[in-house]
Amino acid sequence: MTRQTPGQIATVASRLKKLYTAAVYDILDEMGLPNQCLDLAIKPLDRTMRIAGPVFTIAHAQDARLDDEYDNAEVKDLSFFRRVYPGCVVVMACAGAPCAGHWGELLSTAAKARGATGVIVDGGVRDGNLLMDIPDWTVFARYLSPIESRKRSRIRAIEEPVAVGGSLTTQVRVVPGDWVFGDMDGVVVIPAALVAEVLRKAEEVEEVETKVRDDVRSGMDVKAVFAKYGRM
Repeated sequence: MTRQTPGQIATVASRLKKLYTAAVYDILDEMGLPNQCLDLAIKPLDRTMRIAGPVFTIAHAQDARLDDEYDNAEVKDLSFFRRVYPGCVVVMACAGAPCAGHWGELLSTAAKARGATGVIVDGGVRDGNLLMDIPDWTVFARYLSPIESRKRSRIRAIEEPVAVGGSLTTQVRVVPGDWVFGDMDGVVVIPAALVAEVLRKAEEVEEVETKVRDDVRSGMDVKAVFAKYGRM
C-alpha cells in the first residue's frame, strides 16, 4: 500500500483526534471487527494525551545476549531510526515482558526528531517525567519501570507485523501502515484499507451524538430523544 504524504497523515490524524475511541470502536464493531482494541492496561501517561497515526512497528523479544554477540546491525547501531517517518506512531510489541523499561526519553527524542508523533508500548517505559516534558509527544504504555532492558530484552524486528496484547482477544495483529487511535479510554487499531470509511462513519456518529446531547440538555424527554435518533 502506498504511504500517505505527511500532509495527508496530519489531516487524517487531526480528524481522528476530534473524535473519541468509543465512537471509532463502535464503527469497527459494526463492520465485523470487534477485536481491534488493545489491552486496556495500555494507558497514556497523562489522561489528556491523544494519539493517532499510521504505525511504525517494533518487535521485542527476551534476549540476554551481550552486544558483541548480537548480529542485527540495524538495531545495534540504531540506524533503523532512518526509517521512522513524519506522522507515524511507534508501536512496540514486547512479547509479554513483565518488568523492563523498553523505551525511554532518548529514544523518544530520536523518534520525534524523525517526525514520529508518539509511541505505544505493550511493555514498559522509563524516564516517565522526562517523557512528559517532551512537547507534542504522546506516550501510551502498559507500565513504568526503572529497569534497563539491555541483557533482558532486545529488538528482533522492525516494520514487520506484530502481535500486541488485546482486550477481547489475547492478541491484536498490527501491520505496518495500519492506523492507531488512542485516548484515555484505550487504543483501537484501524486496518489501513478501512481508515477513510471508519473515519467517515465515526464522524457521522459524532454528529448525531452531538444532536442527542443538545436535545437532552435542552430538557427533551430521553425516550423521545432515543426514538428520534436511535442512539443514547
